[in-house]
Amino acid sequence: MKPDTSSGYSPEDNKNGMQIIATYEAILAITDQMLQAAKNSDWDKLVALEQDCKRLTTWLMEQHTYEQLSEEQKKKKISLIHGILERDAEIRAITEPWMAQLQNKLTSYGHKRKLGQTYQTDS
Repeated sequence: MKPDTSSGYSPEDNKNGMQIIATYEAILAITDQMLQAAKNSDWDKLVALEQDCKRLTTWLMEQHTYEQLSEEQKKKKISLIHGILERDAEIRAITEPWMAQLQNKLTSYGHKRKLGQTYQTDS
């Protein structure tokens, strides 16, 4: 019996499909670590993990992932993406208030500095 290739998927694609799924699983694991780093206010670790995640997502974007996945792998990919997005939302819920607070502090410092320069006396 000849394999069905009408979906663009062939058995030869299985190896790359497994690599693609493994990459999504790695991204999910990294986002778990990123969430923990955010909860611990470990911003340096969060940034480093974000770079790892970016490297993997860049690789995925270079692949034609949909065409290389079996139906089962497509379902797995969707499930992994949902997990990644859930963790991303949790990370943003932690980091966005912190970023706003940091922005306010920097803005306040900038205003104080300008006032100091404006009203500085030359003695």
